[in-house]
Amino acid sequence: MKLIKEINIRLQNPETRDFLADAFYPETDEKLPLVIFVHGYKGYKDWGAWNLMAEKLTEAGFFFVKFNASHNGTTVEDPHHFADLEAFGNNNYSKELSDLGVVIDHFVKAPQVDDQKIILIGHSRGGGISIIKTYEDERINGLITLASVDTLERFPKDEALENWKKEGVYYVLNGRTQQEMPHYYQFYEDFENNIHRFDVERATEMAKAYVLVIHGTDDESVSVKNAEHLHILNPNSELFLVENADHTFGSKEPWTEKELPENLSIVTEKCIDFINKNMK
Repeated sequence: MKLIKEINIRLQNPETRDFLADAFYPETDEKLPLVIFVHGYKGYKDWGAWNLMAEKLTEAGFFFVKFNASHNGTTVEDPHHFADLEAFGNNNYSKELSDLGVVIDHFVKAPQVDDQKIILIGHSRGGGISIIKTYEDERINGLITLASVDTLERFPKDEALENWKKEGVYYVLNGRTQQEMPHYYQFYEDFENNIHRFDVERATEMAKAYVLVIHGTDDESVSVKNAEHLHILNPNSELFLVENADHTFGSKEPWTEKELPENLSIVTEKCIDFINKNMK
């Protein structure tokens, strides 16, 4: 079976700015489930082993899309590096949800796609964004969270929050690139202005899609308790814990191996089984 890859497709979002997406799909006359991957904080579409995961899901018979959120710090000219820290600092949840909407609207029209079978896979913060979008958009039939947060209220507290408001910006060191990543106070203001919309717990309870919650038991960034909480909120969801897996399921940047890390391979196979069971 021939796999087709369309890399760095330029998408336009009048509410944010242009950004890039990749589409992977098998050459076939069949209509395929549309699977969209949503990266997390300090993530991007080509990070680590996401390309290998994309290939595995495509080989399983899905139309797979991944994209760079418009304000994730990458640019259309340089999609592999945080080349625009000003954009990163001006990112917020409204922009990420808007970008995801543009991605869905664009690819659901692809001739190879079955528009009745739309699945989101969200990693980390992208899991929280995917949960909200699944609640808001009835076209979405399936939701898979990977190491997802159970709340988007992940901001400095008390005195640190006051300092952020006063200074207008705070910085987080990117341990891999050694860049000081800015976060402008507008991020918090956007959250406060849309606090009910960004309620991940409520969206989890109300989501009408099939839901699979995947988490590693040794996640150092987002506690496995987040996954257990999401599962409690949506009792119809399936909880799948990967023993001893970390936040990225063994993947890292750069990923130079030709195979998926063992834990991410387990995760990918579980995603394929889940989609086949509920969407085929």
